[in-house]
Amino acid sequence: MTIPTLEETVSEPQNSPYDAAAFSAAALANRRSLAAVIDHTLLKPEASRSQVLKLCAEAAQYGFACAMVNPAWVATAYSALAGTGIPVGVVIGFPLGAGLTTTKRNEAEAMLCLGARELDMVLNVGLLKSGENALLEADIRGVVEVARDSGAIVKVILETCLLSLEEKLLASELACSAGVDFIKTSTGFSTGGATPGDVSLMRGVVGTRCGVKASGGIRTLDTVRAMLEAGASRIGASASVAIVEALDSSSQ
Repeated sequence: MTIPTLEETVSEPQNSPYDAAAFSAAALANRRSLAAVIDHTLLKPEASRSQVLKLCAEAAQYGFACAMVNPAWVATAYSALAGTGIPVGVVIGFPLGAGLTTTKRNEAEAMLCLGARELDMVLNVGLLKSGENALLEADIRGVVEVARDSGAIVKVILETCLLSLEEKLLASELACSAGVDFIKTSTGFSTGGATPGDVSLMRGVVGTRCGVKASGGIRTLDTVRAMLEAGASRIGASASVAIVEALDSSSQ
């Protein structure tokens, strides 16, 4: 039996306004519901096998949305999470997004074969800034097509800190039109991370057509709350355990 996600449970019908208040309230109701919207993340280049295994154990213990790792650790994470119901997430074209579409597709196919079920691909910012909208959408759609064949989901990282207001609007629309499941703010490896303003802007573009993931610099419960209230339906964080445990402390 497939268990519906929190987003599926509280989201509005297609083309109706997104109810950020209702989603935020549901996510913050308890530790388990909050964990269910957080991608427990470890993308440091120096991350060791023992750290990846710890991440996976925590993902299973707390019920995080996924364990997000670098490509080299997907097989390890998949083995560690077998039977837990927690999917493995992986980054594609990370952190620059400037590779060939064929390279991204090949990487996505390899990661899916190793057990990944959530693909966070980086937008080709150079194509966006060059006005190559058709090529950019095709780049995204190439990974989406690969993912669909395996029943996986795709999140596209816009790297909002590098974009103008107009570029954020356009990138959000192009990614959504390409069929992604989420648009995402940041890699956490550039000049800035998620902001409530960017999350609100992105949600305003996509409405209920896809999710919005806030990531990059999210380390506290207050920041998570602000992102959810702005319209995020998924959070990416490495401080996930501290965040969900802070919810227990705040309710006492």
